[in-house]
Amino acid sequence: MNRVVIIAGETSGDEHAARILRALNGRFPGLQAEGFGGPALQAQGMTCREEVHDLAVMGIWEVLKRYGYFKRIFRELVGDLKVNPPDLVLLVDYPGFNLRLADALQGSGIPVIQYICPQVWAWKANRIPKMERVLDGLICIFPFEPKIFEGVNLDVRYCGHPMVEEARPVTADKGWGEGRKLALVPGSRIQEIDRLFLPMLQTAALLDDVQIRVPVANAACRQRMEELLLQYPDLPSPELVDGGMRELVKGADAALVTSGTATLETALLGTPMLIVYKTSPLTYSVGKRVVKVPFLGMVNLIADREVCPEFIQHEVVPETMAKALAPLLEDSLERGIMIAGLEEVGEHLRSDRGGEEVVDALLDMCNTSVGKIATEK
Repeated sequence: MNRVVIIAGETSGDEHAARILRALNGRFPGLQAEGFGGPALQAQGMTCREEVHDLAVMGIWEVLKRYGYFKRIFRELVGDLKVNPPDLVLLVDYPGFNLRLADALQGSGIPVIQYICPQVWAWKANRIPKMERVLDGLICIFPFEPKIFEGVNLDVRYCGHPMVEEARPVTADKGWGEGRKLALVPGSRIQEIDRLFLPMLQTAALLDDVQIRVPVANAACRQRMEELLLQYPDLPSPELVDGGMRELVKGADAALVTSGTATLETALLGTPMLIVYKTSPLTYSVGKRVVKVPFLGMVNLIADREVCPEFIQHEVVPETMAKALAPLLEDSLERGIMIAGLEEVGEHLRSDRGGEEVVDALLDMCNTSVGKIATEK
């Protein structure tokens, strides 16, 4: 393998893809990598055409506002790939964009593999026939996902969840002082900061004798947080920490975490949490009609019960959240029960070989795809 194109449109995808690229670099010295990503992929030598902080938008209205940008980069990417085809296009999560790209590359002879299955078990099950048609392989990160594709003509494999391997060596950040420690994790998107940073601070303000620290995903998020803190000087002023989310959360007694990848990271680090989520009224209204799962937090979906309380949309009320959060900061029965539940979730997601298993599956799928193309010709 000489050249790979990776499309990761969010911070979490950037980190997971970097783990795969590191393993690929180990097997193929001199491998050329380019695509969409962020600092983690760049650290592994990838040239980024577009950055995750420009790509990571959430919600119907937010996507519509940037339609012109996405249309342009899509058109340019497809044209370049067809002119200069790589040995592999690896699509990492980001299904709205990535499945369209896979469709556009049909007939190009390029192996196209999706890493991280779209949540077809929650909504948009009608994506399954399209995935069967446009993908050469699908690598899942949840053990229940391959069963959904039984009877579908698509190579689907479960290779463990990347965060299990990533969380194992994490040690607690030394920046915490004495006393109760609360981490606020408002997310890596500006929309999330705007909707949840202030309610999180208001919740923390209702708790006595607590340290507050906030991991900051990128410079744009830091700027927005600092602007909000200046606008609301009466709220607690937390310590903003660039990067190191896992180390910071590992050292916390409890956390308030925006629904998404960070909730699973927090679970695997063993830190008790409340899950919070708030989006635009339009997106929430549409979501309520189409989402078919009993929980929003992946932690609760894996456990098939509420391990961590969820506060969604109108339930994001500081007084209610502070009441639920208080016992998690102490040596309490509630804290002990939640920690046991988080350990159970971790056991469901473990695999024996981690990232190497993913790379083995990728290469096997690539070889199968190339053989199929040669046979068809």
